[in-house]
Amino acid sequence: MKNTYESPLSSRYADDEMKYLFSPDKKFRTWRRLWIALAQAEKELGLNITQEQIDEMVRYQDDINYEVAEAREKVVRHDVMSHVYAYGQQCPKAMPIIHLGATSCYVGDNTDIIVMTDALRLVRNKLVGVIRVLSRFAMQYKDLPTLAFTHFQPAQPTTVGKRATLWIQDLLMDLEDVEYQLSKAKLLGSKGTTGTQASFLELFDGDHRKVKKLDEIIADKMGYSSCFAVSGQTYSRKLDSQMLSVLSGIAQSAAKFSNDIRLLQHLKEIEEPFEKNQIGSSAMAYKRDPMRSERIASLSRYVMIDSLNPYITEATQWFERTLDDSANKRISVPEAFLAVDGILNLYANVADGLVVYPKVIEQHLLRELPFMATENIMMDAVKRGADRQQLHERIRVHSMAASKVIKEEGGENDLLGRIAADPIFGVTLDELYAIIRPEKYVGRAPQQTEEFILEVVGKAIKQYDFIPDEKTEINL
Repeated sequence: MKNTYESPLSSRYADDEMKYLFSPDKKFRTWRRLWIALAQAEKELGLNITQEQIDEMVRYQDDINYEVAEAREKVVRHDVMSHVYAYGQQCPKAMPIIHLGATSCYVGDNTDIIVMTDALRLVRNKLVGVIRVLSRFAMQYKDLPTLAFTHFQPAQPTTVGKRATLWIQDLLMDLEDVEYQLSKAKLLGSKGTTGTQASFLELFDGDHRKVKKLDEIIADKMGYSSCFAVSGQTYSRKLDSQMLSVLSGIAQSAAKFSNDIRLLQHLKEIEEPFEKNQIGSSAMAYKRDPMRSERIASLSRYVMIDSLNPYITEATQWFERTLDDSANKRISVPEAFLAVDGILNLYANVADGLVVYPKVIEQHLLRELPFMATENIMMDAVKRGADRQQLHERIRVHSMAASKVIKEEGGENDLLGRIAADPIFGVTLDELYAIIRPEKYVGRAPQQTEEFILEVVGKAIKQYDFIPDEKTEINL
């Protein structure tokens, strides 16, 4: 359809698997699974529910008569009761016991939790994929010296691989947060209209043990170990804020990576992948804009801002519930997950196709390295008997002169030539070039990279061997 709005998160960025999790079909199929679990649990605990009724519900759990539900909703203006009615039309024997004792939040909130948990597992799997790709990149370039920056000013050298470990470390912190959030997964259960389970206590003739057991059985049937011990009508909206906080963390990490790549592409040291027929600019045919990295930054900004929505929703819930969460949740939660799905697709695609230009990297490094090497040059001259204070002054003078050539005349760095020509240093130009070999100035960067990838990253992602490596393609 070209004549109506469609979210670009759905049409351009997120994958089908993530989009299905937040689809109406996934929601309504989960509702029916929950109604079956409720009926089974109530039967096991002694209510007058027959196996024939449950078998009937199971028979139609995935055969949803949407047209009946939609027509009914136009009449009653209630989505849950419309689907109860539609399910009952297919299951006439089970009709009297579908949704027995429950409120709308039984299916609505439990489904939201199930969907978010499944979506977070998918995010985890893609996060692991990005970490793997970056780890291979880091190991490949662990020994390649490059100019490091603080405040985007030239600083002591590092290696290309070591810089990549900084991106990975952020993602490992995100992975820890994802796993912690998943470790807390629990359902709302069957709590009733204000969370007191009064309707179920009535059904079970005041038997508190059975009412408590009901939650345990439902959780088990839905694949969860527990339910929230207490609630109002809904699960605490704190859960939504925690979920989106994790997604915001991933967005922050991805944005930092994308900014680094955009700066490196400006320097012509490393570029994101650029396809053979890709157009960089409609006006300037020669350009190779870092559009994928820019898209990561753009979507990440959206997620970071969107994550504020459940913070405010949680803070403004009144007593046992208000409905001002509903419209907001329907938008903010799915779109955060869809955006992060798109971000991780882009991240994996860019990381897997990074193009490194060692000659440019070396050129930039050698332009700055003479200044950084002056301390070593001075120390070597001191060992040969020169006076340190005199050497320091000569270094200062030559450095200022070389800086003037670079900044005011646009020339190359001639500091080494000036030092070689100064007899106080007693050193030739060839000897100076030997002193400023880039690998001598990267410290333990290669060793740190290897240790980090093999010992830290390897240990952290070993448990995910079940996740296959996939080549990530971006949609547009």
